Amino acid sequence: MNGLDEFDRRLLDILQNDTTLSVNELAERVGLSATPCWRRVQRLNQAGYIKKRVALLDRDLLNVGITVFIVLKISQHNAEWVEQLRKTVQDIPEVLDFYLMSGDADYHIRAVVPDIKSYDRLYKKLISSINFTDVSSMFAMEEIKSTTAIPLEYAFVS
Repeated sequence: MNGLDEFDRRLLDILQNDTTLSVNELAERVGLSATPCWRRVQRLNQAGYIKKRVALLDRDLLNVGITVFIVLKISQHNAEWVEQLRKTVQDIPEVLDFYLMSGDADYHIRAVVPDIKSYDRLYKKLISSINFTDVSSMFAMEEIKSTTAIPLEYAFVS
């Protein structure tokens, strides 16, 4: 794909906010007929712009309304240790995001839990499977902004 045009960007903007729209509704919103719209969506899929389509669930209704940010500092930086850490974190369903960081902390985790007791179990899973120099946690008091929408103004337009 040779870059995005305005139709592609509009399609991506609409789809990242609502994937339940029919092809006809989507085509109407971007100003195309259904067949060219569908072809564009297929091209965007094949080119990797659309990674997957998901449903965003209500964490409070599903009893995981507490967000915790976990900061990990490590003393080992060998491939075997890092692979063990990755496997450990991948196997913990409460972990939503896991990042290798620059700066003072080595890794940041964003997890969701129903309560402090559940967080303690998550913490014990982490520390029982791998050694850390330091583990610290911060609990979100209020969610002010949380989105999955990617800003599209930086996308190359042909």
